[in-house]
Amino acid sequence: MSDALICSAKGCTAEATHQLLWNNPKIHTPDRRKTWLACDDHEESLRSFLSARGFWKETVPV
Repeated sequence: MSDALICSAKGCTAEATHQLLWNNPKIHTPDRRKTWLACDDHEESLRSFLSARGFWKETVPV
């Protein structure tokens, strides 16, 4: 069993290098952070998806 963290992008099996921290203000308290993992290839597209909805807060290294 591998301990590698895998990118959250659909169908991606690459190891994650970024954590995208987000929350949905309609259902989460302001201090709550959900996490999506992203590889280098998908960090921008996942961040754009979250940003378009007003959910993205910050991206930090894994």
